[in-house]
Amino acid sequence: MKAVHFGAGNIGRGFIGEVLCKNGFHVTFVDVNETLIDELQKRGGYEIELAGEDRTRQKITNVDGINSKKNPEQVAGAIAEADLVTTAIGPQILAFIAESIAKGISGRQRTGNKRPLDVIACENMIGGSAFLRSEVEKYLDGDAAGFAALYIGFPNAAVDRIVPAQKHGDPLFVTVEHFREWVIDDSERKAKHVTLEGVEYVPDLLPFIERKLFSVNSGHATAAYSGHYYGHAYINEALKDKRVMTLLKNALAETGSLLVEKWGFDKTRHAEYVDKIISRFTNPAISDDIPRVARTPIRKLGREERFTRPVCELKKRGLQCKALLSTMAFALVYDNPDDAESVKLQEMLKTETPEMVIETVTALDDADLIAEIAAAYRSLKK
Repeated sequence: MKAVHFGAGNIGRGFIGEVLCKNGFHVTFVDVNETLIDELQKRGGYEIELAGEDRTRQKITNVDGINSKKNPEQVAGAIAEADLVTTAIGPQILAFIAESIAKGISGRQRTGNKRPLDVIACENMIGGSAFLRSEVEKYLDGDAAGFAALYIGFPNAAVDRIVPAQKHGDPLFVTVEHFREWVIDDSERKAKHVTLEGVEYVPDLLPFIERKLFSVNSGHATAAYSGHYYGHAYINEALKDKRVMTLLKNALAETGSLLVEKWGFDKTRHAEYVDKIISRFTNPAISDDIPRVARTPIRKLGREERFTRPVCELKKRGLQCKALLSTMAFALVYDNPDDAESVKLQEMLKTETPEMVIETVTALDDADLIAEIAAAYRSLKK
């Protein structure tokens, strides 16, 4: 079978591409990075390394690539014949690939290809595939829109694997952690004939998305923002700092209390899940640099993101959220001149009050929560 995957970066090659290739797919990576695409076309494969004491390597084969900037028509043609389409490009980029996907769907309609196809956004966001569908639909005319409604699924997914920023002499080589989790909403699938080993299909994805977002992503960002404040460069290094580790554990205790009450996760098993997450963050074989994890602080402070959403739900239920509010303050003081959103955030804080900035970036309308974050921010600025 044929898969088209948008994003030839480390996560695309080191996670999604690995799973697809192990399931017997020929994977066509789509990207604008000429070096990566040229090497994929030339070599038809690459190696990944599992971070750990043994440093096990795996060969990934039966792949190629398309430069979407130079050959957009080839992208549409590949989608017209594909059995599966996936993405790992970052939430902010999804809208930019929508037209190519729409053209591929229109191509399937013109050629009478009624084989069901799923398009799965493997991104760190809630409802990524649903968002992508709304963007794709903007480029579909009446007939193609009707065709898509019948034959094209956009099942949401939750994905989890730490793939740190890294540089190697071989541009395709990538190091990843052993752990990986890919969960797909079975109720939204059209291509039921495609079942991937190593992937979990569930009737309701939201509990798993929130468990991952409010545990792995909330925790990772907590360690990054507080770690940066205390002068650390890497996540595993930062977590040797008692102040960072204490904040992380307290933040995950708060999000855990929400997940247990809201979704009925077993309290003991969730505590074990949290312990596993912390062990992944402290893995000495994964030196995940803080700027990578902390990037785009404005997005991460957003209303539906890893801090603001659980804070609102915790308060609504009368549960503690003090550690998460503190972490939001650490995100506000995150100052990295190489991060466009950090630069913008610091400029906002120079011309507006913290309360005004917090209200703008979080979309909070709770004056008490805004005041608590602002007070924590001011204490960090002293």
